[in-house]
Amino acid sequence: MSKVVVITGAGGVLCSSFAKALAKQGHKIALLDLNEEAAKAAAAEIVAEGGDAKGYKANVLDKENLIAVHEAIVADYGKCQILINGAGGNSPKCTTLHENFQEGDESAEDFATFFNLDKTGFNFVFDLNLMGTLLPTQVFAKDMLGVEGCCILNVSSMNAFRPLTKIPAYSAAKAAVSNFTQWLAVHFAGQGIRVNAIAPGFFVTNQNRALLFDAEGNPTPRTEKILRATPMGRFGEADELLGTLLWLTDEKASGFVTGVVVPVDGGFSAYSGV
Repeated sequence: MSKVVVITGAGGVLCSSFAKALAKQGHKIALLDLNEEAAKAAAAEIVAEGGDAKGYKANVLDKENLIAVHEAIVADYGKCQILINGAGGNSPKCTTLHENFQEGDESAEDFATFFNLDKTGFNFVFDLNLMGTLLPTQVFAKDMLGVEGCCILNVSSMNAFRPLTKIPAYSAAKAAVSNFTQWLAVHFAGQGIRVNAIAPGFFVTNQNRALLFDAEGNPTPRTEKILRATPMGRFGEADELLGTLLWLTDEKASGFVTGVVVPVDGGFSAYSGV
């Protein structure tokens, strides 16, 4: 049965692939992104393939804007039945130069250390990931109350299981997203709204490409460490998330599944390093 699906961060590599996969299931897809061009371009690809989709400019940190976008979606498609909270990301302002403390970090001024992390940047990363999940849920979950077959899918991260070096704000925020997913699952269980999350391992996206490869396309030392810690020895492909996506958004396949955070990580979370 066709449903109205709302996806935030839908202009990105992973969430645009989510949108395309769900459109192929016959759903109506509302693609939300701060980058309106990216959202509309992804929607146009879906339409060109015979699907039903529309892109909307949306700021997941602005509740009034989300309310306006919600009204537009209801007018275009009807009420939301599946919400995917995919907006998120990190900031260079919250990325330390060193993986571990080094002498001099405590007094450094010309490079980022734990001691001089930018508070504004830290707040932005935390808000983008956690508040960027909370606010869309506040707006769109009202559509789902008491309606059969509705669900919310959040996007967590491997950082929620084990924090990565250099990116403390992102790690903390994704851990909060996982915890919030469980809280929401309990809160809405009586309304029949299932709430789960996908925790991707390492996938190459527009946001992390510069950290993983140099200007010539060669893997960085960080990439080499990631792949050594991933038993399958490679990055994931976007379409390798789709099986989990389709399972968790299908009430027949996962009708008794709520409050789980599913790693899709090539074995990263299972590997102790030895």
